[in-house]
Parts: sequence; C-alpha cells; structure tokens
Amino acid sequence: MSIFSPWPVRNFLVSHPEQLRCLRRTLCATSSRLKVADDANGSSTTKPADAKKPDAKDQPLAPLSRPLGVRQRPTIVMKTRTEKMKDLMDQEARMAQRRHLIKEAGKGYFHDMNMTRKHGGKTWIAPRVLIREDKALYLPNIVGKSLDEGIKKDTTTMCFGRITILAMLGTQISEVHAKGFAEATHTRYSSNPLYQYVQINLQENLLKSFLVKLFSNSLRSTVPPELQSNYLVSSQNMEYVREPLGMTNSKVGYVYLIDENLKIRWGGCADATSKEAQALESCTGVLLKRLEDMEKEKSSAPAEAVMGDPPAASPQSEAPKLG
Repeated sequence: MSIFSPWPVRNFLVSHPEQLRCLRRTLCATSSRLKVADDANGSSTTKPADAKKPDAKDQPLAPLSRPLGVRQRPTIVMKTRTEKMKDLMDQEARMAQRRHLIKEAGKGYFHDMNMTRKHGGKTWIAPRVLIREDKALYLPNIVGKSLDEGIKKDTTTMCFGRITILAMLGTQISEVHAKGFAEATHTRYSSNPLYQYVQINLQENLLKSFLVKLFSNSLRSTVPPELQSNYLVSSQNMEYVREPLGMTNSKVGYVYLIDENLKIRWGGCADATSKEAQALESCTGVLLKRLEDMEKEKSSAPAEAVMGDPPAASPQSEAPKLG
C-alpha cells in the first residue's frame, strides 16, 4: 500500500518521476539517521543484562585514616551562664550545628540497622600501631553512675593518670563486640595497678535509660563484681561528639585505648578480628611500659636528691681563721 493515498498527490508524483525519486531518497536518508541515533542512545543509557552493580559488602574496608576525639581538653568544671551564651553567639559553632542537623535530617529511622548489613556495621579497620601523641585527640568527658553503688562518676577523673580501655555499649551485640576486643588484653593486664577497663552503657533515649535503671539488678548479675565499679550507666547526650569519636552506628560497640593524658591512642569498632585484638594488646603493653618508666623516674628523683652529695659551703659561711 502506498503512503501517498490521496489521489491528487499521487497523480502529481506519477506525472513527475524525478520529484518522486528525490522524495524517496530523502525519506530513506532520514530513516537511516534516526536508526543510528536510536542505537547510539540505547548503547549509552542501557546496560547489558548480565552486568552487576558492585556490592558494598564485597568492597574491602579501609583502615582508620584520622585521629578520634575532640580537640578541646575535657574538664569537670561546669560552664557558666556567660560561657553558654558566648557559645550560642559563636557563628562557627552555630554553622557546625546546622550542618549536623541537616546531615541527621537526611537519615532514616532504620539507618543504623540498615548499615549493619554492610560488614556487620564495621566502618573502619583498627590501626596496628598507636596514634602519635602529638596527633591524638582527647576523649570528651562522659558522666554516669556506677553499677555497684550508683555513685556519680566521670571519665575525666577516672582515666587521668592511668591506661584505660574504654568500651562504649548500647545493645547486647555491642557487649559481644567489646568482649572480642578487650578480653585477651584485660586478662593479661588486669593485675597491673596502672591499667583499668571501663565500660559505659550509653542510653540516650529516655525510655531505654529508664528501663536500664529499672533492671539494674539483672544487669549486675551479668557483669563481674570486680568490673561493676568501672561500669557506668549514662544517659548523656552524645549527639555532637559521635562523629568526632567515629560512633556513627548506635547498634555496634566501640573500644578506645586512652593514655594517661586522656588522649585516644587507638580505636576499634564492631566485630574484632584476630589482628585487631592483638594490636590492642600490644599497644596497651607499650603505653603501660612507658607509664611505668615515667613512674620509676619520678620515684627515683627524690631519692637521688636525698642520697646525693651535700652542696658545697659558700665562702661567706666559712668561719674566719685565727692567726
């Protein structure tokens, strides 16, 4: 069937064969160009059926690339009303809070739960060596009540002058994570007076915090008696220090190695590998050895001052000689 069904147009083209040939060549060229364009667009927009998207689970985790903690040294002194007003008027602090709120607003309610599908919630590989002291940052002050007597304590007072392994807990799986990191190290150094193991059960949700306090008796039965004095139950708001500490997932556990100056020298998260547990043990031993040497130097300094030679008498103090 001809596409020129109307009789006037058909009769005109039949009577003028040259115009008919020119029209046919134009139609053929146009159709061929359209076909080439469709093939090009199809190859650029469509992917082969057998091509697979890269799975995040198959991609290896990167090692910890930055020091963890805050830049300001922690203190137990409460801020005055003037200092709080000054912080509210600080333009940089307000912009940082806005950026944080915008970032948190883009997360869904089940964001942390969905992130556990990728490597079990693990976001970095713990370092094999200590973070340099001049690059390390501080552990913020965290306040809570001890599990044994309910006494209010803070990490700044507890950790100063000692080598501390600090575990941040929030769920039952986080307790398993912390145990995988610290069990071997705690077994080896628990008898050292300069070492301590601190656990913080952090419940920022008011309802969860109330339930933890309500069932504190059952919690005491699961924690060994020798660890209950260093087991703190805290409801402190950690919203603005989670990112500096690397605590991006509230469902997993985090373990930090704190030196005597309250600096974070090592950190691990989620399930511990054998190499990470060995790294924590060796790094703890290095810090303990350094602190023991410093304590020996301090103790030996007064003894040397007492046992040393007496100072020579000045010429003015000598008695005059008789002629």
